[in-house]
Amino acid sequence: MTFARMSRTCALLLGLVAAGWMQSAFGESGDAWPVKHKLLGKDGGKAKDVSGVACAAAQGFPRSCLVIDDNVQDAQFVTVTDGELVAGSTVSLIGDKFEGEALELDGEGVAFAGGRYYVMGSHGHPRDKKGKLGAEEIKARISASSQIVRFRATGEDGTASEIERTPRLREIITAEPLLAPFMDQRLENNGLTIEGVAIKDDLLLLAGFRGPVLDGNRAVVLSVRLDTLFGGSGTNHQVFRLPLGDGRGVRDLAVFESGILILAGPVKNGPGAYAVYAWDGESENVRMLAELSSFDPARKPEGLLPLDRTPSGLRVLILFDSEKEGAPTPVEIEAP
Repeated sequence: MTFARMSRTCALLLGLVAAGWMQSAFGESGDAWPVKHKLLGKDGGKAKDVSGVACAAAQGFPRSCLVIDDNVQDAQFVTVTDGELVAGSTVSLIGDKFEGEALELDGEGVAFAGGRYYVMGSHGHPRDKKGKLGAEEIKARISASSQIVRFRATGEDGTASEIERTPRLREIITAEPLLAPFMDQRLENNGLTIEGVAIKDDLLLLAGFRGPVLDGNRAVVLSVRLDTLFGGSGTNHQVFRLPLGDGRGVRDLAVFESGILILAGPVKNGPGAYAVYAWDGESENVRMLAELSSFDPARKPEGLLPLDRTPSGLRVLILFDSEKEGAPTPVEIEAP
């Protein structure tokens, strides 16, 4: 190969990299970890709609954690080891019913801070593809999902105490002009739904919205003080509009060291591109750490758990909606 031809080849490769045509080594996935015992889902079967995970410790193994399936009223303790999840006892979060039928919290995110777990309801319109739900049932389902539940985990077997529930985030969303028009709208119409939660500095709750995605392809994160949500008053809050890519909203949030990791994915149902971003939790600047291009685009990553730093980056665990027990899969991404 002549020097000139070599130069042209190198220039072409560099151009492909700049254009995003070459996949990074990051974002590559390993095999799914097994789940010992059973993560419980609807009607006592294996969970098929795992949507959130968080742990009491930021690093190390084994680690005590909590998982949520969005089709049930309970959360479930798990122990995360390096290569396996061990399912434990459950925690009853809500008892809402409509005409005798239990209504799901539609829990979409889990966080841990200050000795407490926090589980976030979607605050969104229920799934109703065939339009069979009546107005009163829709209202009841929205009310059931418009709650944040927190509790303390005590004992080695993972028992819960001091369970508290608050509907105040809905009041705060109603007071925000950017979000109020999207409340109680269907997801397929860019309706409002929350899928991520994180607690910053043991002080601020960050609610990450799958929808709406605002003009300019901006995803929304709402910041509210914990003492405003639990036992407080007023509607003080802060809105962040984050550039997560074309049609992408927040699918999960996770605290990592001094910042926040964002799992981003399509606001609409169906196949789409997912990615992980780093965010400082204070500005509207984000940095992409990995596109999750090694996964089938029909899969739906919904849970993100930081595991540990590696010599070349950061290892995270991804959990999937619509797959048995979340198919927990380790992925290596760029470090923040």
